[in-house]
Amino acid sequence: MQAASAQSTAQAARQYDLTIYTQWVLADREGPDDLVEFIEQRFTPEFAVAFDAWDAEGRVSDGPFAMEEYVPAGEAEAAELGARADEKFDEALRNNQRGDDYSLLTVLFALVLFFAALSQNQRARWRRTVFVTLSGVLAIVGVIVLTTYPIKI
Repeated sequence: MQAASAQSTAQAARQYDLTIYTQWVLADREGPDDLVEFIEQRFTPEFAVAFDAWDAEGRVSDGPFAMEEYVPAGEAEAAELGARADEKFDEALRNNQRGDDYSLLTVLFALVLFFAALSQNQRARWRRTVFVTLSGVLAIVGVIVLTTYPIKI
């Protein structure tokens, strides 16, 4: 949300600069020199730097907005906040996956208990052996998998 707010600020600043620049172009082409100077005094500091660089290079590029020097207010902050939001989102995805992994382990250990309980109700010895063995194997697999999970977040 902060990144979106900063991006909105940057877009508003860019729109303001574009509006003032449009008026400057019209005044430069048809207006008196004092009107051109009046409009130039209304440039934002960020746009004035880019405009001066564009003017100093002989106005050969596509305009002051295409200059590296033009960074509207809020754009750097928006980029920083956007990167921070991306990091937090990636962290949330990792933590979500960690929770899913532990939930899967809960199901695995529930199966251990289920097969252990099921083995007690079997009359045939080989069935009891199969269910107890299956329960033991699942328990060992669960403990091995559990030891690979992080203890701290």
